[in-house]
Amino acid sequence: MQDKYIDLDYAKLDIDRYKRRGCSETVFCECKTNKQLIEIFSEFKNQGQNILGTRASKTQAQALKEVFSDIFYDECARTITLIQKEIEKVGEVALCTAGTGDIPVAQEALRTAEFFGSRVKSYYDIGIAGIHRLFDKIEEIRKANVVIVVAGFEGALPSIVAGLVDIPVIAVPTSIGYGASFQGLSALLTMINSCVEGITTVNIDNGFSAGYSANQINRKIEGK
Repeated sequence: MQDKYIDLDYAKLDIDRYKRRGCSETVFCECKTNKQLIEIFSEFKNQGQNILGTRASKTQAQALKEVFSDIFYDECARTITLIQKEIEKVGEVALCTAGTGDIPVAQEALRTAEFFGSRVKSYYDIGIAGIHRLFDKIEEIRKANVVIVVAGFEGALPSIVAGLVDIPVIAVPTSIGYGASFQGLSALLTMINSCVEGITTVNIDNGFSAGYSANQINRKIEGK
C-alpha cells in the first residue's frame, strides 16, 4: 500500500513516516512563512501527531502560539514542540559541551532526543582548557548508552571523550571560535580526522541530527 502524504503544494507532509521509521516528520522552520507553518502544524495536529519544529525564530513561535496555545518554544534551542501523545523516555543520552557558547546547538540535540523518546543528561562547559572538569564527570558519562559531544574552536573534546568511554560518541562541530576556526570548519576537520575509534560526526551546528541519531542508538539498546 502506498504511503500517504498531505499535499499543500508548497509542502508534501509525510504523515506515514512514523509507520516506516518510528519517528514522525520534523518541520524545518527556517525559510518558511508564518502562514505556511500554521498550515503545516494544523495538518499534523489534525493527524494526532506530536510535532517538532527546528530552527524556529521567536517571531515564528509567537505566530504559532496565537493559534496553538499548547506549543512550547525553547528560544535557546530554537525548537518548537506540540505534544498530543505522551512520550515515554527510556535509557540515557549523555550530552556534553566544550564551552557555554556551544549550548544552543546542544539544546537542539537535547530537545530532539527527548522529543523522540530518550532521557538526556547534560554536562555543559567541560572543555579541554580545564580538562579536570571532564574528569570529574566521566564516570557519570560512562553510564549512558551514547554520548553527544558538542565543540567549537579546534573541536578536540569528542576525541578525548571517545578515548575514555566504551560507548558510541556523536561529535557535533559548532561555528563558535575566532577567524581561523572558519565558522566551524576547523572543528569539523578535527572530528572527522580523529584517530579514536567509535566517533561519528554530523554537520556543523547540526544538533538535530545528533539528537536524532543518539535517540535511535539509545532506544535500540533499550529494546524499543
